[in-house]
Amino acid sequence: MTKIVTPYNDQNRSKKEQVEEMFDNIAHRYDFLNRLLSLGIDVTWRKKAVKFIRAIAPKKIIDVATGTGDFAFEALSLKPEKVTGFDISDGMMNYGRQKAKELNADHIVEFIKGDSEKMPFADNTFDAMTVGFGVRNFQNLEIGLAEMYRVMRPGGRVAILEVSQPHNTIIRSFFSLYFTYILPTVGRLFSKDARAYSYLPESVKAFPEGNAFVAILEKNGFKQVKWQPLTLGICAFYSMEK
Repeated sequence: MTKIVTPYNDQNRSKKEQVEEMFDNIAHRYDFLNRLLSLGIDVTWRKKAVKFIRAIAPKKIIDVATGTGDFAFEALSLKPEKVTGFDISDGMMNYGRQKAKELNADHIVEFIKGDSEKMPFADNTFDAMTVGFGVRNFQNLEIGLAEMYRVMRPGGRVAILEVSQPHNTIIRSFFSLYFTYILPTVGRLFSKDARAYSYLPESVKAFPEGNAFVAILEKNGFKQVKWQPLTLGICAFYSMEK
């Protein structure tokens, strides 16, 4: 069973409530810190993931845990009819809505607030799905994955990116140092949320990555599940079909 790690360790509130508060708190600095702390490499990760779903020429795409919409906007390169950004944090999506207007894409990209474990969409609605660094934040991982499976059409493709821990001992040591000390310090400095960027490394360590996550995905119905480490193993790319 996956250990449940929460942002604020508040036993009186669910993980969902704490995650929503955390992202609302850091929304105003999220894009800036993403680029700074990943050195911009996250852009190339999303491009690789979108390339995987391009093969089926999807018309309806959903980006789960969309945040400010980076994955949703990357998906515009596929010329879809509609891209739905779905997230629990309106604070984050408000920045996405603003970016959609600036890109003149608000007629294609929509943002809907909701719970990943109970999506307000009919079965088999979407042709493709992306999730960028979001499944780690699900309160009930398998319930969330079952919902993701339900709203996908048969033959649809799913691309998931998630932070991972490098297997190389030397790289893993540097990664651990960066994640445990540097990242939280910079995050606190710019976001003013003392816990948000400490929660990140804690949640990564608790998440079932690699083959362990592949097994969970297959258990929940996904087929042709594959994964590969990106950028020395600091990111994992999971690809699959329904």
